[in-house]
Amino acid sequence: MNIQQLISSSPVRMLENMMAGALGSGTLGVCMAHAGIGKTAFLIQIGIDAALSGKKVLHVALGQTTEHVQSWYETLLKDVLARCAVDGADEIIAGAASCRVIQSFADRNFTADRLQQVVELYRSNMQFASDIIIIDGFDWENLNDIETAALLGACKACAASLGAGLWMSAGTGPDGDQAPRALPRPCDMFESLIDAAIFLRPDNRQVQVYLLKAPGAADANPVMLLHSDTFRLVSPGQIPSAPASPAAYVLLSGGAQGAEEAFGQCAEQWGVREENYTFAGHKPARTRGLVVLSDAELEQGHVSQVYLKAQMHRSYPDMNTINRVIQSIWHQVNTASEVFVVGTINDDATVRGGTGWAAELGRHWRKRVFVFDQGKKAWFRWNNGAWAVEHEPRITGARFTGTGTRNLTDHGREAIRSLFERSFGTPAGA
Repeated sequence: MNIQQLISSSPVRMLENMMAGALGSGTLGVCMAHAGIGKTAFLIQIGIDAALSGKKVLHVALGQTTEHVQSWYETLLKDVLARCAVDGADEIIAGAASCRVIQSFADRNFTADRLQQVVELYRSNMQFASDIIIIDGFDWENLNDIETAALLGACKACAASLGAGLWMSAGTGPDGDQAPRALPRPCDMFESLIDAAIFLRPDNRQVQVYLLKAPGAADANPVMLLHSDTFRLVSPGQIPSAPASPAAYVLLSGGAQGAEEAFGQCAEQWGVREENYTFAGHKPARTRGLVVLSDAELEQGHVSQVYLKAQMHRSYPDMNTINRVIQSIWHQVNTASEVFVVGTINDDATVRGGTGWAAELGRHWRKRVFVFDQGKKAWFRWNNGAWAVEHEPRITGARFTGTGTRNLTDHGREAIRSLFERSFGTPAGA
């Protein structure tokens, strides 16, 4: 397959055709879903499609790091190229990167002036004039309705000055799993400013895509079905499968002694990439793919002691240290599509130890969560509000969390190794 065939067959291009030219210069498209469904992955697929077509993409990431977003782009593009067997993959990856600029902000406080400054910075200093502007992470309810409407209008005007289209993400309310017939809150308040609206709804291990607003978008049924990990198109009746090569996967972990170290050792043996999140003063056992978080980045994962105690049903003796561990775990789970933990499931359904927060976050964000209970010597999956035995789980998420207890037993170590072997086969050179 050549690059033009790849572009024409992408779900983004199919969706664009369905929208009948709804997005042009100065227009606003919004991708809506509740937390953890894949708004970021969907917007990144839009950025990839645009870059492959030679368009300039400015990706503004709020509350995220440049490294996180860059990793998303690389992972999803490599997955597409590997599956489609496109010629000259390295050149395509380099060409797409040259058409993309990522501007990240640790906070979510966003203004039209901030966007204008970024646009001018890259236009003046790099001669980079954007064709597509992506804004991910904006809190639509942080301002009052009048202020939000003014900001959206100013952002559209900024995009129009470049001749660019504008895409944004938006979180939905607690009923975000329901099939919508109109724009959900909070975007319903700004429908007159939104030119195209996409809604993502989870469907087991897949994601349904609804076209809520665009010329001719009157049908209340989903317009396509995508893989929840990579947002590739799912053919009718097709069972989601894993990326073609272990190199297309990323292990998100903390590199600590015990379970995390074992996950990292297997990742290295099988050729899976690692991102091990740590912080100043902490000495991880794994240094491959080490990411040292700044204080500002740690603060993104802040959780109050009261909330932590309420969710985990226990107190922690050294809150200064555990707080930073908890904050780093947020980075391990945030962009993962599934979470694997080795440890012990307590009677109250929490997972013992600080790394149990990874399971708690995964459940809260409705990701796939698996725990190997070393005492019971079995894998469990969180399903319908309870832990159920899961026979021989496999890694299917392109970005997955691997964490757990420091007190790793031989059974726990073997469970991790068997997980990799089931997922990727025999490692090269074994």
